[in-house]
Amino acid sequence: MSVWNPENIKDVAESIGITSLSDDVLQGLCSDIEYRIAQVLEEALKFMRHSKRSTLTTQDVTQALRVLDVEPLYGYESTRPLRFGEASIGPGQPLFYVEDEEVDFEKLINAPLPKVPREMTFTAHWLAVEGVQPSIPQNPTAADSRNQELVPKGQSANPHMAAMSGNENVIIKPLVKHVISKELQLYFEKICSALLDESNNEYRIAALASIRSDPGLHQLVPYFVQFIAEKVTHNLKNLFVLTQMMLLTTAMLENSNLYVDPYIASIVPPVLTCLVGRHLGSSPDPLAAYDLRRLSASVLSSITKKYSKSSHMLKPRLARTCLKHFLDPTKPLGANYGGIIGLQAIGGPEIVRALVVPNLKEYEELVKDAIDAMDEGRKNEGEMVIKALLEALVSLEEESVGTVNGFTNGHVAEMRKELGEKIGDLFAERVLELGKPKLVKGIMEC
Repeated sequence: MSVWNPENIKDVAESIGITSLSDDVLQGLCSDIEYRIAQVLEEALKFMRHSKRSTLTTQDVTQALRVLDVEPLYGYESTRPLRFGEASIGPGQPLFYVEDEEVDFEKLINAPLPKVPREMTFTAHWLAVEGVQPSIPQNPTAADSRNQELVPKGQSANPHMAAMSGNENVIIKPLVKHVISKELQLYFEKICSALLDESNNEYRIAALASIRSDPGLHQLVPYFVQFIAEKVTHNLKNLFVLTQMMLLTTAMLENSNLYVDPYIASIVPPVLTCLVGRHLGSSPDPLAAYDLRRLSASVLSSITKKYSKSSHMLKPRLARTCLKHFLDPTKPLGANYGGIIGLQAIGGPEIVRALVVPNLKEYEELVKDAIDAMDEGRKNEGEMVIKALLEALVSLEEESVGTVNGFTNGHVAEMRKELGEKIGDLFAERVLELGKPKLVKGIMEC
């Protein structure tokens, strides 16, 4: 028993000149029609679900027919729901049709004419000068470019045509590929292979020197940035690769011919990873990664000095990240060390006075535990952290105003007590061992 009415098949057959059809043929055609309709509806429901809708539209059916390589039905696509009318052509034979909208010719004729389009004009301007885009009204800014991405493109650019096809809110982003010359591609491959060649030191030095001074590398900047991020992400256990990526970053920043400003947001994460990462390198010696952390701090210092004026939030965000890793007791001492030297690299004595000195007394307990530990590696890490803190505090000596002659024997005990209350007894003892009265004065003035 079929759901489809065989009489419909007979009517279609008679309209094309076939007057006699056997019952077996009718039954087979009914089963095939039911299968084809179910197949079309199944594909159309997929489009409906992927569009996050609960109502099946004629556009879904049209897309399903295209997927099944069937010519779509014309005349049924509309953004408005269709109104069906019913007419009777005989007893028990209703006929359904789509009601056509009645148009009043008088209103159509008296409607105002559309606006006359503007006259076409042409002008010329510089798109870029030596790789730098000039700030003129014709060149869009970064904010304008992001807004342009949301403008409909392609077939849906015309709102009237989009409405007719049911694509009023469709956003089509063009596929734009950045094409570079074969020479630059070969240069990029040679530089990458040279930097990762551990056996040839001269080859690596020559590659870094080329990046540091070559003026024609504008198009390769995004590729180098992506290369750095990829290698840092996948080689956290390889100190050689991480070191080379920081040297590559330094070379790019030192090249005055490169415009690196738009890529600073992508360069900073790999640098922070090498600075405050939990576990860097696979060596059993925990001090092996400290040279990499110092190199990363110098890179961060260069970024801050060069780009903090153009990006006002860069310096506070970096300081917040380094302070978080400095004061987090759950982080290893290597991450604390990276946070300390990172803070000093970002802001110098100003940040040391505002963020490091007020937190030393609370941080003292963590360093004491490391110094008193039986593990030689942890004890060495504690000494490295103390050394970094003393280097940060010494920078306050230059900022101290006035001169100090020295301490008398009676004054040393009093000063040790006051200094211990401010930065902790352990750090106070280490500071007094340096024998710098001006440094003590600078710390007490914080």
